[in-house]
Amino acid sequence: MLENLKKNYFILIFTILFLYFFFNLLDGERGLISYFEKKSILEDLNSEKVELSNKIKILEMKNSLLTENLDLDYIEILIRQKFLFGKEGEKIYLIKNNEN
Repeated sequence: MLENLKKNYFILIFTILFLYFFFNLLDGERGLISYFEKKSILEDLNSEKVELSNKIKILEMKNSLLTENLDLDYIEILIRQKFLFGKEGEKIYLIKNNEN
């Protein structure tokens, strides 16, 4: 048995090294499976970045309406939405969204 191991020493070492590199190629911190997981995380983060940049643009636009040159129409819209305030003789109707 020991003689067979000595004869096949290189084959045994090669097989062990091959298995080691094969498993690390597929599963490991820098393996193929980890690559696809990190790729999907990157795509999610990029889509979140786009959403947040759009929200920032909207907030900057709203902020620009409330700077030195006040847009009175926009302020009236804000007052009506936040405080449910209306003019005299006006009827206010509330429309509830069922988006939970």
